[in-house]
Formats: sequence, C-alpha cells, structure tokens
Amino acid sequence: MDSFSSHSEPLRLSLTSRYSDWVLEALDELSDCFLITDPAISGHPIVFASQSFLAISGYAQSEILGKNPRLFQGPETDRGSVSQIREAVRTQQTVQIMLVNYRKDGTPHQVLFHMSPVFGQVDGTVVHFFAVQVPIVKRPGTRHGACSRALLRGCRDEVRMGCDAPAQKLFDNVCNKVSEGGESCIAGEWEKETALNAANNIISALNRYSKLTGLVVGTKQCCGPRTIPALSSCLKLSLGGIKKSFLLSDPHLPGMPIVYASDAFLSLTGYSRCEVLGRNSKFLNGPGTCSKALQQINKSIGAEKSCTVRLLNYRKDGSSFWNLFHISPVRNATGKIAYYIGAILDEASQGELNGISPEMWQFGTVGAVKVAVRSISFSCAGPSRSSNSR
Repeated sequence: MDSFSSHSEPLRLSLTSRYSDWVLEALDELSDCFLITDPAISGHPIVFASQSFLAISGYAQSEILGKNPRLFQGPETDRGSVSQIREAVRTQQTVQIMLVNYRKDGTPHQVLFHMSPVFGQVDGTVVHFFAVQVPIVKRPGTRHGACSRALLRGCRDEVRMGCDAPAQKLFDNVCNKVSEGGESCIAGEWEKETALNAANNIISALNRYSKLTGLVVGTKQCCGPRTIPALSSCLKLSLGGIKKSFLLSDPHLPGMPIVYASDAFLSLTGYSRCEVLGRNSKFLNGPGTCSKALQQINKSIGAEKSCTVRLLNYRKDGSSFWNLFHISPVRNATGKIAYYIGAILDEASQGELNGISPEMWQFGTVGAVKVAVRSISFSCAGPSRSSNSR
C-alpha cells in the first residue's frame, strides 16, 4: 500500500502503533467513504482517507493527510453544523447531520455526515474519530418545489422524536432552505443505512486489528470504573488534604490517564470524579484552545520538565474559562517519575488568592503534592528494605 509516504510517518504511527500493520491494507479495501482523525496530535489531523473519499473529493492522499477536515468546508457550509461537529468532538459523542462539503475543484456537494469516537477499552480515552460521508441522492420529483410541506413536516416530526432542541433547530433551518431553493436535499433511509453500515465496517476492522496488539478499541466508552491502578488509601488521604485544584496523571499508562482529581477541580469544572478518572485531561479542551500551548505541554512531558501555559478550557456545562495551567513531573522516593501533576487555576479567580501570585500558588500546589507522594513512597519503601535485610 502506498497511501502513506515517508514524510507522513507520524500519521502512519497513529494507526500502526495501536493496531497491527495490516490495518492500513484492511481499511484501504473498504469501499466506504470515510476519514479517520487523531485528536491526540496537534490540530486533530486526518491520518487516513479511504479510496472512495479520495475519488469523491478529487484530492490525493498526500494532499489531505495531516490536514484538519475543515479543509473541505466552504461558503455554503452551515456554521451551525460545524459547531455541532465541534461540540460532538469536545464531548466525545456520535453525531449525524447533513453537511455541505467542497471538492478540490471548488464544487459543493451535500453529504450525510456521520462521526463517531473510537475509545481505548483499557482506559476509556478517545484514540481516534472516524467520519463517514454519504453523498445525498437527489431523488425524482423533488425539483422546483415538489418537496411538499407535508413531507417536510413529517421529517421534522421524525427528527423531533430523537433529537435535542439544537438539532431540531438545525434541521428546521435546512428544511426552510429546501423550501426556498425548490430542491430537496434531505437524507433518506438509504443514506442513513449506508452510513451505519460503513460505521460498522470501520469499527469492525479497527477492533479486529487492535486485538492483535492487545490495545483493543470500540465505539463505546468503558462504563463504570475504568481499568487504572488504584492509589493507596494513604496517598488519597494525603492528597485529599490539599485544598487546591489539580489533577494527577500516570505517564506509564496508554493515554496518560488521570488517576486523581481534587475536590476543588471537580467543583471548578462541574464533573464528578467517576467522569474524570481514567481520561486524559484533553477532554477539557475545545474550540479556541491554543494548539501551540498544547504542543508546549507535550514537549515538556517528553523532556520531563515543567511548564506553564494559558489555555481556554471548558466545564461540563459547556461554559469556558481561562486556565493558568502548570504541569510538572512528580518523582517518587527513588527519583523516578511516578506521576504528572496539572495545577489548574481559573484566571478569573486570581482575586481570591489573598495577594499570592499565580506562580507562587502553582508552586505551592505542586510542592504539596510532591511531598505527599514522596512521603508515601518512603513509608512504603522502608518496610520492604527492612524485610529484605533479614
């Protein structure tokens, strides 16, 4: 398979590092029209495009790998639809909507867009998104106003049965445009069934080849407690006494999942502890989160160093806040990195620091966590050395 060139090796590794190398060939053999993206790479780029998608869009594989899917948007692409996709990415949900995309030659075409997250079954984190795109067939008798009000009203009623208010509004806007333009562009049962079949084909291939590496994936996030190492009760007790907003992540597990979240963090973001543990902290990111700041964080982790950045983050209710985020490695009694602490400070709450600078607040939080971790690891190491000496 020559879909990937040497300069796109990081994009290839996005797939082959989790799945068997054979996954590329298996995906390439699917006749479905779809893209796969990686939210863990800065810019959330495309890491795979099917042959059917390339044929419909007119692009070559080399022209779109590493690019964000916004490449295919244009003047007629509905901003509300784009916002709905972004929200689905931020909340790690499946979305199915009608969307106007653009081919390489600049011509618009309408598709039924079906996007789903792919979760790692060990830690529950999102490892990829796949987006199926089914061209909407213009059916006979739908031109020049033939799409009757009764049909549109029936479609609206059907949508209202299974969609929330924003989705209803979006669908109503599309129907109004259809009535004004005199041409129907509503996805029918054939398009919906095609999208679902394609989604099943894609996840089936990803699941099959992920089992060969032991890093199994699926479209459903692990429910209940995630499979992460339990912190000792002594460490939890020590960390619970630190009344600051922070997260503790384990860099030795795939996806660097959160293993501890402070009460202050839960109060700030609105999440419950079970919704946070086992996830990567990137679930706090969303539209407007600076990719350069995220790159800086990744570089600091790679270099085992601390860094401070200013991030636009989001609470559970969707409201945003500016996070003065400080991340630092936490070493155990032997000097090895055991965790990374992320100290979260809402920029709007600086006035509540009683004259302490944000930097001193961050250093104080990090220092308290490091003392807790080292004291526990020392107490655990002592008896072990003693028993060995006997």
